[in-house]
Amino acid sequence: MKITDIQFGMLRVPLKTAFKTALRTVDTVEDIVVIVRTDTGHVGYGEAPATAVITGDTHGSIIEAIARFIKPRLIGQEIANLNHITHLIQTALERNTSAKAAVEIAVYDLFGQLYGAPLYKILGGGDPVITTDITISVDYIDKMVADSINAVERGFESLKIKVGKDIGLDIERVKAIYSAVEGRALLRLDANQGWTAKQAVFAMHNLEDAGVVLELLEQPVKAQDIDGLKYVTDRVHTPVMADESVFGPTEVIDLIKMRAADIINIKLMKTGGISNAVRIADIASLYGVECMIGCMLETSISVAAAVHLAVAKSQSITKVDLDGPSLCQFNPVEGGVIFNESEISITDAPGLGIQTIHGLELISV
Repeated sequence: MKITDIQFGMLRVPLKTAFKTALRTVDTVEDIVVIVRTDTGHVGYGEAPATAVITGDTHGSIIEAIARFIKPRLIGQEIANLNHITHLIQTALERNTSAKAAVEIAVYDLFGQLYGAPLYKILGGGDPVITTDITISVDYIDKMVADSINAVERGFESLKIKVGKDIGLDIERVKAIYSAVEGRALLRLDANQGWTAKQAVFAMHNLEDAGVVLELLEQPVKAQDIDGLKYVTDRVHTPVMADESVFGPTEVIDLIKMRAADIINIKLMKTGGISNAVRIADIASLYGVECMIGCMLETSISVAAAVHLAVAKSQSITKVDLDGPSLCQFNPVEGGVIFNESEISITDAPGLGIQTIHGLELISV
């Protein structure tokens, strides 16, 4: 099975409600879909969102990186030579992690198809059913409380609360939500780099002293502020999770050695795909550090790949934040991974198991 062509498409899916964080507001998922074709007729699918404020990738840069730098290296390559292909992808150019991830996901999809097995079995096996949290966007307190109650009534047992815009209001937001769902759902707090280190410690001490129990605090400070992250980790009881502060394996090693965070958030769009995500999960396992598997605003194409990884690496990936498909008004993908509110399950279809992508607009390059 040899790669013969790489094509592009645009996939647009409206969200059920606007996605609001300290960094941005989005009401529609607009992602680049990568289609890798082979001489056997098998097709692999990958996906990447434009997340300029986090990874620096835009729709244009994703297409350009793949078309000019990655695609020429891969044409004619045997899918069976997976490690060689991922090396070619990762060394094609610096950064551009979302572009690399989209291609890697499609290649891993084909690798599973080559051997007639779902990707999670190729990666090591596991229980093909996991449970995700759901994101509660930053908003007025009454709206966030109502959204939280609605999520619990839909069966979600973990809520990821977005804060980071106003420290005083953030504290009141969390207290109100905790009061509304206490005993029915775990709360994960995501500040999206919106606080300083001292603000984060102030907020957490206020919440902890008030009896608010949080499962974790995610990325309270700017991505580059590793010292600030460690400052918070050292001074609060709630476990602190690094997200934007860590992209690749070497950063994870440095962060763990510094004890700058308690948990690592793995996202395929940050790691540049599955190969580095596997390395991070294995590194974390060696050090006894927990990981969360997360996603950007992605549909069930790339999120499916993250699900397969989470199942195969469940010993280190103990927390799941793969609610992208749940936030969409509909699932444009048929086949493969089944997203049913908080429960996500994998079929026995080879690779990612994708059969059809509805609404895909092909892009000429």
